[in-house]
Amino acid sequence: MERCIGDESFKDTGLAYTLKLIKGKYKMRVLYTLMEFGVVRFGEMKRYIGEEISFFMLNRTLKELEADDLIKRKEYDQLPPKVEYSLTERGKSLIPLLDGLCAWGEEHKI
Repeated sequence: MERCIGDESFKDTGLAYTLKLIKGKYKMRVLYTLMEFGVVRFGEMKRYIGEEISFFMLNRTLKELEADDLIKRKEYDQLPPKVEYSLTERGKSLIPLLDGLCAWGEEHKI
């Protein structure tokens, strides 16, 4: 039986689910940073991504990625407070996708 677009819905695809998890201006940047550097502290992440991201937006982005189990947050009980972020196993499973996007971008820069 041939598939018909009238019987299908994009929202039910794996691509739609993936895009839902990584949509947002900074999520891919955070995931890329953690892929490249492993464990990263909040301030380091802010400096690496750049001045365009506010502390509020970075914090919100990190919380969303943590809620989706793509990153983990480790808080140390010390003064001054120390918090580190890293990819979860689920987040690490995105590395081939991120690598592919990086490779494509390097190959097709204009």
